[in-house]
Amino acid sequence: QVQLVESGGGLVQAGGSLRLSCVDSGGVFSTSAVGWYRQAPGKKRELVARSSSTGNPAYVDSVKGRFIIARDNAKNTLALQMNNVKPEDTGVYYCNLAGSLGGSGPPANWGQGTQVTVRS
Repeated sequence: QVQLVESGGGLVQAGGSLRLSCVDSGGVFSTSAVGWYRQAPGKKRELVARSSSTGNPAYVDSVKGRFIIARDNAKNTLALQMNNVKPEDTGVYYCNLAGSLGGSGPPANWGQGTQVTVRS
């Protein structure tokens, strides 16, 4: 079973950087496509960065060139390096199993997320 804990969020100025981390204590990540989801205020949760089971990354256009997703299967961890952040990156970020980019993810087994707030 997926048991997820996200961390690393905070308040950052536009143009700054943050590094988010996720630990899967259930040990499911290492064999699955996983990703980072963002839920902006008043919007549905969407997958913005994805890592295939073999580590191939993919990003939605709005974060491409600024975010980097990285996985460590030995440690069951997933990271998201956020560079040159923008106010529209504000939201709660979650990690979980990943389907298609832009999707809202599985129906259950979500962590508490980590809040990212970008100040202009």
